[in-house]
Amino acid sequence: MSTKTIRIMCPNLMCRRVLSVPGEARGRTVRCRGCGSSIRIPTIAKAGPAPKPTPQPPVSETDVDVETT
Repeated sequence: MSTKTIRIMCPNLMCRRVLSVPGEARGRTVRCRGCGSSIRIPTIAKAGPAPKPTPQPPVSETDVDVETT
């Protein structure tokens, strides 16, 4: 786990306070001291292989409006 400080904004629209939480709080829920809202601190996303794009079916001439001049 990271020991760096994480800065996150309170999602409560009436508060919007910026919170500084330790890196050990990743994956946990913390409480905003300004409004008392519970905030889930995101975990670090592991970089994996990119998903393979799904092949699109070819476009036929009947699927597209073509203007002829």
